[in-house]
Amino acid sequence: MNEVIARFEKNSFEEVRISLTEFRGKDLIDIRVYFQPEGEEEMRPTKKGITISPEKFPELKEGILALEKALKEKK
Repeated sequence: MNEVIARFEKNSFEEVRISLTEFRGKDLIDIRVYFQPEGEEEMRPTKKGITISPEKFPELKEGILALEKALKEKK
Protein backbone atom coordinates (compact mmCIF):
# COMPACT_ATOMS: atom_id res chain seq x y z
CA MET A 1 0.00 0.00 0.00
CA ASN A 2 1.23 3.47 -0.84
CA GLU A 3 -1.54 6.04 -0.80
CA VAL A 4 -0.77 9.75 -1.08
CA ILE A 5 -3.17 11.56 1.25
CA ALA A 6 -1.96 15.13 0.72
CA ARG A 7 0.75 17.06 -1.05
CA PHE A 8 1.86 20.66 -1.15
CA GLU A 9 4.60 22.63 -2.86
CA LYS A 10 7.69 23.29 -0.74
CA ASN A 11 9.41 25.36 -3.43
CA SER A 12 9.65 25.38 -7.22
CA PHE A 13 11.70 22.15 -7.21
CA GLU A 14 10.25 20.17 -4.30
CA GLU A 15 6.96 19.09 -2.77
CA VAL A 16 5.95 17.51 0.53
CA ARG A 17 3.82 14.39 0.44
CA ILE A 18 1.88 12.84 3.30
CA SER A 19 1.28 9.16 2.61
CA LEU A 20 0.02 5.98 4.17
CA THR A 21 2.56 3.26 3.45
CA GLU A 22 3.39 -0.26 4.48
CA PHE A 23 6.81 -1.73 5.29
CA ARG A 24 7.38 -5.34 6.29
CA GLY A 25 3.68 -5.77 6.99
CA LYS A 26 3.39 -2.68 9.22
CA ASP A 27 1.26 0.35 8.37
CA LEU A 28 3.12 3.67 8.51
CA ILE A 29 2.59 7.40 8.05
CA ASP A 30 5.26 8.96 5.84
CA ILE A 31 5.84 12.71 5.55
CA ARG A 32 8.57 13.23 2.99
CA VAL A 33 10.10 15.77 0.62
CA TYR A 34 10.08 14.79 -3.05
CA PHE A 35 12.10 16.36 -5.86
CA GLN A 36 11.91 16.30 -9.62
CA PRO A 37 15.21 15.33 -11.26
CA GLU A 38 16.12 17.50 -14.23
CA GLY A 39 14.69 16.10 -17.44
CA GLU A 40 12.37 13.64 -15.69
CA GLU A 41 8.61 13.78 -15.23
CA GLU A 42 8.23 11.66 -12.10
CA MET A 43 9.15 13.00 -8.68
CA ARG A 44 11.44 10.99 -6.40
CA PRO A 45 11.62 10.81 -2.59
CA THR A 46 14.51 12.31 -0.65
CA LYS A 47 15.90 11.29 2.74
CA LYS A 48 14.28 14.41 4.18
CA GLY A 49 11.20 13.36 6.10
CA ILE A 50 9.81 11.22 8.86
CA THR A 51 8.00 7.91 9.08
CA ILE A 52 5.92 7.08 12.15
CA SER A 53 3.47 4.40 13.18
CA PRO A 54 -0.23 5.34 13.13
CA GLU A 55 -0.23 4.95 16.93
CA LYS A 56 1.97 8.07 17.12
CA PHE A 57 -0.43 10.17 15.03
CA PRO A 58 -2.27 11.67 18.06
CA GLU A 59 1.05 13.02 19.38
CA LEU A 60 1.95 14.44 15.97
CA LYS A 61 -1.48 16.06 15.73
CA GLU A 62 -1.07 17.60 19.20
CA GLY A 63 2.26 19.05 18.13
CA ILE A 64 0.78 20.53 14.95
CA LEU A 65 -2.12 22.04 16.87
CA ALA A 66 0.33 23.56 19.38
CA LEU A 67 2.32 24.98 16.47
CA GLU A 68 -0.85 26.47 14.98
CA LYS A 69 -1.66 28.13 18.30
CA ALA A 70 1.88 29.52 18.63
CA LEU A 71 1.76 30.92 15.09
CA LYS A 72 -1.59 32.63 15.77
CA GLU A 73 -0.22 34.17 18.97
CA LYS A 74 2.73 35.65 17.06
CA LYS A 75 0.42 37.57 14.71
